[in-house]
Parts: sequence; C-alpha cells; structure tokens
Amino acid sequence: MIIWAKTIHIGAIMLWCAGLMVLPMIYAQRNGLRGEPLHELHRFARSLFIRFTCPAAFVAIIAGTMLIFLRDVFTVWMALKLAFVGMLVAIHMWQGHVILTVFEKGETYARWRHYLATSATVTVVTAVLIVVLAKPHIGIALPADWKVQPGGLQSLLDNVVPIP
Repeated sequence: MIIWAKTIHIGAIMLWCAGLMVLPMIYAQRNGLRGEPLHELHRFARSLFIRFTCPAAFVAIIAGTMLIFLRDVFTVWMALKLAFVGMLVAIHMWQGHVILTVFEKGETYARWRHYLATSATVTVVTAVLIVVLAKPHIGIALPADWKVQPGGLQSLLDNVVPIP
C-alpha cells in the first residue's frame, strides 16, 4: 500500500510541478496574438490547467496526506515540507488567476512576470526536494517550563508578585 501511495504521490507531484513551470511560458506567448490564435492559446492554457495541473495537484495532496498517516511521519521536517507545499498551492492559485486575466482584451504578459513565476516555482520545488531528500534534524527549543505546565503562569507570577 505504501509503495503504491508513494508512486502515485511522486508521479502526481511531477505532473503538477511540470504544469506550474510550463504555464508561464504559455502566457508569454500571448503577447502580440489576436483573434483565433489568441483564443486557441487561451483554450490550451485553460485546458492544461483544468485537465492536467489541477487534478495532478489534487491527487498529489491526497496521496501525500495518506502517506503522512500510513508512515506516521509527524516530524519537524515534514511540517517544513508542508509549508513549502503550501507555497506551491499559492503559486497554483496565482497561475489560475493569471489565466483568467491575461487573456482579456488589451492585456499583456511581461517577460519579467514569466521569469518571476518560473523561478519562484523552481525555487519552491527545489526546497521541497531538499527537505524531503535530506530529512534534516531540526531542533526546536522547547518553551520555558511555565509555558507548558498547567498553572505555570501562577508560578511565574509568584516569583514576580508574591501573594500572601
């Protein structure tokens, strides 16, 4: 079961990230197009996003959630990985918004946006890979004892303001 879940998870992540990396290149082709070529590019971008990237993201997140519970991986590095996955979700939502706006009449897609979107996606994907492959031991300093003990605030106040 774990092997299948991992295989599905990795495959879906590959498809999801590939879609997120390709979309800015498609948007960059929008400049200068009019009429039917513009409509075809818009249909292609929406189709890629809706039929390819979104389902891959959904499957990747479902399979990843299954793996967390199957492997009982509740560690600090996993929380860090999930933070980076959250960034991928934000990039995914940003790409969906761009599809809705960039193909409107009179809109353009600047080159710097293409480079920003691609480099942000590559950076976050690389961060996920580094965290997953290295599984770094991240030590967390526990808070002071009074913060985690029942009635701890009272014992702190006894030291500051003694109550007779």
